[in-house]
Amino acid sequence: MRAFIVAAARYFVSRLLYAIPVIFLVVSLVFFLIHLVPGDPVQQMLGEGARTADVEQLRHDLGLDRPLLTQYASYWKGLFRGDLGQSFRFGSPVRETILARYPATVELSLAALLVALFLAIPAGVHSAVHRGQWRDRLLGFLSLLGLSFPNFALGPVLILIFAILLGWLPVSGYGTFPHLILPALTLGSALAAILTRMVRASLLEELRQDYVRTARAKGLPERKVLYRHALQNSLIPVTTVVGLQLGALLSGAIVTEVIFSWPGIGRLTLQAINSRDYPLVQGCFLAIAVTYIVVNLLTDLIYTVVDPRIREA
Repeated sequence: MRAFIVAAARYFVSRLLYAIPVIFLVVSLVFFLIHLVPGDPVQQMLGEGARTADVEQLRHDLGLDRPLLTQYASYWKGLFRGDLGQSFRFGSPVRETILARYPATVELSLAALLVALFLAIPAGVHSAVHRGQWRDRLLGFLSLLGLSFPNFALGPVLILIFAILLGWLPVSGYGTFPHLILPALTLGSALAAILTRMVRASLLEELRQDYVRTARAKGLPERKVLYRHALQNSLIPVTTVVGLQLGALLSGAIVTEVIFSWPGIGRLTLQAINSRDYPLVQGCFLAIAVTYIVVNLLTDLIYTVVDPRIREA
């Protein structure tokens, strides 16, 4: 056990060291790319009819009249102090603005993940058990449909059916459980389709293993063989995909948040890009990158815990 803890600690430190250049590249690329995007944030803030003197004064106040490399160095100095800068659009510290929106994105992503697991595991098991039958083919078609139907198309369809025609759920908004249902279904549907196919393939592979035949030969009930032995082992590789997809959900909820007016970091990122709010764009992408790295790291650590073969390696 002690050897495993030491090995896990070394692995954790090594992954953290790998994360440093990734964060450096993300920050640098976002910083330079956002400054290359056409559009002047000062003109957007003051309007096209603003006086030249006012434009130049605001540009000086924001530090945008300095050389780009000087701005880049100043941004890194701020990062080392924990200062992400001041939002041009909201006039508040970027860190506070992101922290205010971040819980909404976490809530939506976790809800979408639960929806995906709730749909995918029973569907994948049912498909594997009835391999080759009409139910397997139907679930295969539905999973392919889920993969092929993008969020920007599924969201409006769900709004049209459940909010406008049936009137069961609100069109948009945030704060109550009914507001969460449609965004979670929209965001979790593609992940449910991916996980359904993975659970099916992994379970079929486990059902061919010798230990399953041995369990059946001992007279264990088929339900116990399926759920206690085969399914438990088949979910080990799925765990990795779930962790990676959770990072993708956290960082890829922009379209869903915009469709449902969800006040998360994805919608905030789009607002910052549209208004050329350089500090806020950089802060949002930094938060997304750090989130993805942390989630992937935790996924790898969980994988070493749930898979005995990795612990023994």
